[in-house]
Amino acid sequence: MKDYNPDFKQPPWVIGSQKEVMEWIEATHPSKKNKKSHKEKGRELLKNMHIRLDLDVKQTTITPPNAISRFFLKITGNNQVEEHFEIISTAEIILRALAKAKFRNTVKIVVDRKILYRHPEVTSDLRKTIDILKDSSIAKDSKIIEITAILADVEKCTAEVKIKKIHKIEEHSIDILIKGEIKSELYNAFVNYLCEKFGIKKDSL
Repeated sequence: MKDYNPDFKQPPWVIGSQKEVMEWIEATHPSKKNKKSHKEKGRELLKNMHIRLDLDVKQTTITPPNAISRFFLKITGNNQVEEHFEIISTAEIILRALAKAKFRNTVKIVVDRKILYRHPEVTSDLRKTIDILKDSSIAKDSKIIEITAILADVEKCTAEVKIKKIHKIEEHSIDILIKGEIKSELYNAFVNYLCEKFGIKKDSL
C-alpha cells in the first residue's frame, strides 16, 4: 500500500476539465508570475527611513557672548543658528503625522534634555501626549524637543524625532529616523501629512 501525502494535490483524472488540469499544474509547479508577485509584496516594506527637513522661517546666527567663545567657534566651525518657528505646534504636527501612520505609543518626550513624559508600557497614548505637550509650560520656551514613538504593525518600528530651534548651521531643524520596517502606505501617509501641513514638496525630502 502506498503512503498518502495529504499536502500533495493529486492530478485530475483524464476526464477532468482543462481548468482542473491547469490548477493542478499551478499547485505542483508554481509559476514565475506568482514568485514575482510575492517579491512585489516584499517591496511594500520600507526599512530605516530617515527624513531631514528645514522650515521656511527666519534664521538668526548666534553670536557668542565673549571673544574666547567666538575664537573657538571660528576654528571649529561649529557656528549655530536659531530658527524662528513655534516649537510646540511643530511637534504637534509631527505627532499627528505619526498618528496618521498608526503609531500609537509615545514612549518618551524629552524637552531640553529633561524627560517630560515616559510611559513605554502604554499601548495607545500618542494622541493624549499631544495635549500633555501643549499644556506644558516647560515646553513652550524650549529649544529642543525629542519624541520617541512605537508602531506595532508587521514588525516593531520606532520613530525617533528631534526638533531643534537652535542647531549647528550644517544640521537640520527637524530630524526623523524611522528604525525598522514600515509599510509603504503608512510611510506615505506620514510624509503626505507633513508635506501638507508644512507646505513642502514630497520630492524635497
